[in-house]
Amino acid sequence: MKITLSFQFYELPLAHPFTISRYTVTVQKTVVVCISDGIYSGYGEATVNPYYHSTEERLRTSLMKLKPIVDVVSDMHPTALWPQLAQVVPDDYFALCAVDMAYWDFYARKDDKNLRSYFSDENATAPLTSYTIAIDSLEMMQQKILEKPWPIYKIKLGMPDDIEIVKSLRKITDAVFRIDANCAWTAEQTIENAIILKALNVEFIEQPLKANDIEGMKLVRKHSVLPIIADESCQREEDVSVCAEHFHGINIKLMKCGGITPALRMIENARKKGLLLMAGCMTESTVGISGLCQIASLLDFLDADGALLLAGDIADGVRFDYGKICYAETSGNGVQLYRE
Repeated sequence: MKITLSFQFYELPLAHPFTISRYTVTVQKTVVVCISDGIYSGYGEATVNPYYHSTEERLRTSLMKLKPIVDVVSDMHPTALWPQLAQVVPDDYFALCAVDMAYWDFYARKDDKNLRSYFSDENATAPLTSYTIAIDSLEMMQQKILEKPWPIYKIKLGMPDDIEIVKSLRKITDAVFRIDANCAWTAEQTIENAIILKALNVEFIEQPLKANDIEGMKLVRKHSVLPIIADESCQREEDVSVCAEHFHGINIKLMKCGGITPALRMIENARKKGLLLMAGCMTESTVGISGLCQIASLLDFLDADGALLLAGDIADGVRFDYGKICYAETSGNGVQLYRE
């Protein structure tokens, strides 16, 4: 039966303004891709993100280019389809992610299997997800923690009083902290801060330096008392080998690498190199989060709270119970758009 690719853009209002060291977002624009044969439908997502040059116009253009490729697919395995897609839009990894995720979902639903069963035992233990506390006034950051009791918090930093912020937040919770400086620190700051943060029950530091500061990262990797996880420095498959020399682990984001298919290759390569493995998300709906969580059991750490930060969602699928993934009891990734 013939399949078709369609897509729709949405605006996702956030529960609170989301601020990192680079910018603030109050409404997240996103696109949801649907691949359907009229009986089974699979869903994927990609967000508009200025830092990664993902615009609504670019996504729309790329998806229209990919549509003729998908529309003639029959029973091709997702790993065989991805190279064909990448030939058409070799530089738009966000669009590739949305289509790859949607096709994996479609393929699994048609096969009447849950998507994660293709990668691991469907009952395998998955790590708990963290919940992000974005940069805000100290009072608001404290209030967000009190409103959302959680076992692990990712704290966004990049302010002059970063250490004082963490000390103040530590007074109101004994949860594990993970720190994400989003490229805002120097090597010297990172090494000094790590000593203090370790005593404050911080588990690791994510991307403290600018992505191109290789010399700084060499210094940090040698002297930091906390593990350092690459984020902005690890976008594509080819970045894994470079990051293995300068980081203790990597954060894989499906939109940055082009979807589930390349993420699986990155996981395999990273394991061979002895890297810690994390997967993260953008501020996205349950569509994208449900796709991301299908690879969760392959990871050491998970940051899949994107939909938890929204004022309203657009789909059912994966949910969380105090950090634990609650998978939908359906085939594929379990996504069901509300409008359906």
